[in-house]
Amino acid sequence: MKIFLDANILVSVLNKEYPIFPFTSRILSLADTGRFKLFTSPVCLAIAFYFAEKKHRTVTAKQKIDILCHHLSIAGNTSESVFKTLQNKSIHDFEDGLEYYSATEQECACIITEDKSDFYFSDIEVLNSVEFCSKYLNSNYIK
Repeated sequence: MKIFLDANILVSVLNKEYPIFPFTSRILSLADTGRFKLFTSPVCLAIAFYFAEKKHRTVTAKQKIDILCHHLSIAGNTSESVFKTLQNKSIHDFEDGLEYYSATEQECACIITEDKSDFYFSDIEVLNSVEFCSKYLNSNYIK
């Protein structure tokens, strides 16, 4: 299953933000299982770096992003996704549109974000970290 991780999921793990850290870190650990392919985008990585740098030094933030990049697939922000975002009248937040089209171009089954309302326009499933864990990890989905 292909899933797209929004920046706030990455920030939660990088900065160990509770109460969602146990859920978001579990989701990131799925990158090594083979049953899930985790995607994020350069924009999400930039946002995550910004918040990691605020909490940690620049060197540490870069190291953390480097580790993430070795476990996640990075979806592109193509010119096509930029134009789709601009043309879609229902998208009010440009960054959210870029993330959405990055996810759809990679054929992700869902977007995981702590701000579900940001993706009100989505045609694919949008879950927060607790919902994702409840639906896909606390069942027979993973053996």
